Amino acid sequence: MGQNQSAAREEIDIADLQEMYKKFVTECPSGTLYLHEFKRFFGVTENNEASQFVDRMFTSFDRNGDNTIDFLEYVAALNLALRGKLEHKLKWSFKIYDKDGNGGVDKRELREIIQSVYSIKKDWKRETDGQLLSPEEVCDRIFQLVDENGDGQLTLHEFLEGAKKDRWVSKMLQLDTTPCTWVMEQRRKSALF
Repeated sequence: MGQNQSAAREEIDIADLQEMYKKFVTECPSGTLYLHEFKRFFGVTENNEASQFVDRMFTSFDRNGDNTIDFLEYVAALNLALRGKLEHKLKWSFKIYDKDGNGGVDKRELREIIQSVYSIKKDWKRETDGQLLSPEEVCDRIFQLVDENGDGQLTLHEFLEGAKKDRWVSKMLQLDTTPCTWVMEQRRKSALF
């Protein structure tokens, strides 16, 4: 029975991938996706924290550094989002959080990314104990649960282990970054208008 469920899930993923390919080819007939198009997919038009977050996502998907996302890079991003292991998703998220690239995430970096995601995805905000948490409260809670040595920096090891130990932390640190879902949501919204 478990195999049938697994096979059905793979079929759904393949169908999703085919749909995303159609959308990619329709929107990007040249075979490349540029940053301004990527931002438009996420509904980001201003130069603010959300824009900087989407810039970092774009750069992380642009594996060859040519300032475009081609279909192979797009598929790699979708593969991470749809089928990637938790550890791979968390490592990718860590790179996004670590804005200065120093190998650690401090409260400022964590809060800025959480605030950016809040502004892009209004429904991403999580409730805890019936209360909606602010980005500052989310940061404080994550650091209380994850910063093992209390140094004010989350290492990759702390980041990974904290996410493995606590389901809420895992959801928050993964950023809920399913690009295909965000793109499809944005497409549905624009199709309505």
